[in-house]
This record gives sequence, structure tokens and C-alpha cells, in this order.
Amino acid sequence: MNGPGRDDFTELEAMFGRPRPDASARTRPHGFEERDPYLPDPRQTETPVVTAADAAAARTRRFRRRAVAASIALVVVAIVGTYIPVTLLAPVPVPTVSLSTPAVALPTEAALTLPPAMESAVSITGGDDFEALTGTKEMVGTSGGDRALPIASISKLISALVILDRKPLSSVDDLGPTLTFSKADHDLYDKYYVLGASIQPMKTGSQMNERDVLKTMLIVSACNYAEAAATWAYGSQDAFVAATKKWLSGHGLSNTRIVEPTGVDPRNISTPGDLVALGKIAHADPVVSKIVAMAKLNVPEMSNIGNNNDLLGIDGVDGIKTGTLDDSGSNLLFSAAVDIGRGAPVSVIGVVLGGASRDEVDSAVRMLIKSLKGGFHEVPLIEADTTIGTYSTAWGDRATVVTESGTSLFTWSNQAITAKVNSAPVRHGKSGTVVGEIEFASPTNKAQVPLVLRGAIREPDAWWRLTHPQRLFAH
Repeated sequence: MNGPGRDDFTELEAMFGRPRPDASARTRPHGFEERDPYLPDPRQTETPVVTAADAAAARTRRFRRRAVAASIALVVVAIVGTYIPVTLLAPVPVPTVSLSTPAVALPTEAALTLPPAMESAVSITGGDDFEALTGTKEMVGTSGGDRALPIASISKLISALVILDRKPLSSVDDLGPTLTFSKADHDLYDKYYVLGASIQPMKTGSQMNERDVLKTMLIVSACNYAEAAATWAYGSQDAFVAATKKWLSGHGLSNTRIVEPTGVDPRNISTPGDLVALGKIAHADPVVSKIVAMAKLNVPEMSNIGNNNDLLGIDGVDGIKTGTLDDSGSNLLFSAAVDIGRGAPVSVIGVVLGGASRDEVDSAVRMLIKSLKGGFHEVPLIEADTTIGTYSTAWGDRATVVTESGTSLFTWSNQAITAKVNSAPVRHGKSGTVVGEIEFASPTNKAQVPLVLRGAIREPDAWWRLTHPQRLFAH
């Protein structure tokens, strides 16, 4: 067995309270005898004996202390090298989101307002926007029945179309052939004057081109010009009436009857359904549709005479023909280009028959157009800065979720509108960060509103990460 080494003596010194002096302590002042402190002191009466067992025990204790120190060092290294960086770099739990879907208030169902006390009908057509919103190419409405009633001067519209069938104009600017009025034509002035009908001067031998004759018939409803033009085109009134009957049949207007060209005869009758169809034919004719939209008559010898249709230029009305008889009331076959607030204007062709007065008929037409326009609307859906919900974090941050902007949706009538909230996972973000959207949808349209944070969601600090490992690694 080897004897005790230097480390063993160090251990023994600690046991017996005798530290081994360092080298500098061995230097003594002059006159002192230097003595090895590890040799027995002759002055001591007893010398402690260091056994091999004592040295072995000292070595064991020293090993244990070193093992403990190494273990502590390993733990420290593990904490510094693994736990801290992993904890500081670990992804944080996704904040809890709580969002609510906003309710959408719908408008009342749209209904076309038609006069119940009068016979009326309307056809409304439009482009792609109109069809997308309403789900149909054409909306129709009727009221008061569909009986054949006297149509008065609306007859002149049929007469003009029948005359153009025989004597067509090549374009809207074509003046057409010239008419020379005879003494018989001149006498028509007196004929219709006695009947109390609308007339305009017509001198014997005077001349007028076909387009101006049609203007005088349709804008100021001159009966004497209507009869003169019909005779000119077909040679006689009988021939004109026969041609008119054929024309009506060819256009499917089976409920319409014309016995003379002016409408002073109450036997000139038609139904609301036929008259709407007639209005479509007239509106599609470039010459007629341009004439009936003129606010004033300006032809030689007759200038600046107002159109009999008082509604021209009001609510989009651009035609077509009035008609009034004392015994059967006031009538209006009208066309209008109505702005519904989106896309191209819609085309309206309608008729009102049997009104007590022109004012009553005009009022009914305006109410109809108003109800049509009111059926198309921007439905307000939500305002800017409306609170939708919250984001909250495990480390105590909280931010509200609001709409970045307001929006509305263009619809017809009371179409159902749905709302859907879409949110994005957010671990952190500054105020104003987009975190989702609300999508509103009707059967024909959509609108989106971004959702943003009001308040910040910050990253947790290092202390929270180090002290909440269970929250970091549990998700």
C-alpha cells in the first residue's frame, strides 16, 4: 500500500487544524530555525498518527465533493445551454379569439305601386345588373283589369307606325317625301275644330316633309295632320283602316281595334297588355322614339309648341303618347329610362287608362316609378369601428377587434343577406393589424370588410417565458 500523498496531508491538516504553510511562510527572520511543519514537533508530547484508513476516507469525501460539483455544473450547463434558449425561443400560445357575427336588418319587400282605380300595366327590363339583382329579364305589373277601353289619341301612335310601314324613313335624319296639302286637307281643320279635337293650321297648297308631319301628329297630337297623312300614305281612309288591321294582326295586338287614325272615335280601343306591347314596338323604332321624346314642336309655321306629354324629362320619362276623351277619361302610354342607382338605367314601358284627369294619370305614373326606384337600394350593413370581439393572451394582453370600414350592399327588394366572420390566428400584432374579415353576401352581390386590432398584442417577456414553461409547451 502506498503511503499518504500530498493531497492526503492537506485533508489531514484540515482535520487537525494545522494548515500547511505556503512556501513564503517557510522564510523566517534571521536567527530563527526553519522547521518542516510536517515533521513531528519535538515540543509536542503527542504526535497524531495518520493511518491509511484516514487517507482513504479523505479521498472518498473529496471524490464525492467533486461529483456533486460536477453534477451542479452539468445542471447549470443544461439550464444555460438548453432550457433557457428553448424557453425563450419557443412559440407562444395563440391568443384566444372571441368574435360575434353581426345581425343584418333587411328592408321591407318591394312592391310596384299601380293605381287600383285605373287600368294599368307596366313592363320593366334592364341589362345584366338588373337581371342579376331581380333574377329575371323582365318585371311586369298590372292593376284594374285588362279590358279593352277607348285609347283616344294613343291611336295616332299606331297611325304613325302604319304610315311608316308604307312610307319608311331611312334614318332619324331622313326628311322623307314631301306632302302637298289639298283643299280637302285644309277642310280637316274645321272638321276637327267642331269636334273639339287637337288641330294645327294647314293651308291649301302648303307643303311639309313626312318627318315634320309625323312630329305634328305625335308631339302636339294634331288630328287634321294624322288624317291627311293616312290618306296620303294609303290613298283613302278605308285603305288605311284595312292596312292598320293587318298591321295589328301581324304584331300580335289582337285586342286592339282602330276604325280611324286620330282617336276621336271611342271605338278605337285597346287593352293595357296590348298597349305595353305597342309601346315596346314604338320605343324600338328609331324615328318614332326620337320624335316622341321631343319636348317641343319646331316645324315651319309652327314653332316652340310644347309636347302634350307633361311628364317628359321628369323621373326619366322620355315618351310616348297621351290620349284624352271627355267621356272615357285620360290615358298615357309612357316610356322611361329609370336610374336605379347601379349600372345602366332600366327601361320602363307602361300605360294608365281611364284616369279622371291628366294630373291623376301623371301622379300615378310618378308613384309607379318611385316605387320601382325604391325597390333597388343600398342596404347599410355595418359601420366603421364596430366592435366584433376580442383577442386575449395567456400573458395578460387584450385587444378588441373592430371593423376597419363600413359597407353596404346593393340589392333589390328584401333579398336575404348573410354575414360570415373569418379570423386569422394571431400571436402578436400592433394596433391596426388586419386579423380577418366579415363577408356579406346576397343572392346577387358580395361585400367584404377587414377586421383590425384596436390595441396591441405583444410578445411575452423573458421572465414570463422562463416562469411559465407549462403554458409554452402545453399547446
